[in-house]
Amino acid sequence: MRIEAYAQVQQLYNTKKVNQVQKKNSVSFADQVQISSLGKDIQTAKQAVANSPDIREELTTSIQGRIQSGNYDVSSDDFATKLLNAYNQVF
Repeated sequence: MRIEAYAQVQQLYNTKKVNQVQKKNSVSFADQVQISSLGKDIQTAKQAVANSPDIREELTTSIQGRIQSGNYDVSSDDFATKLLNAYNQVF
């Protein structure tokens, strides 16, 4: 039995493995990101909300003026009705 021949065969297999590894390393991949149109719409809506003021002055100015002058009156019947309607919508 020749041990030398076995060593030569083993060397052939080892060189093929090295070549395969080197070929895999030479391949490069590029990552890509694609945002759907729904994602773009959501991003636009978020930006619009972030840029809008927290308080809508055109609605609150008149109420604030009536409160400061003492002319703002809240009807307890109207308040109770709206509260019950809101409660019924939830349950």
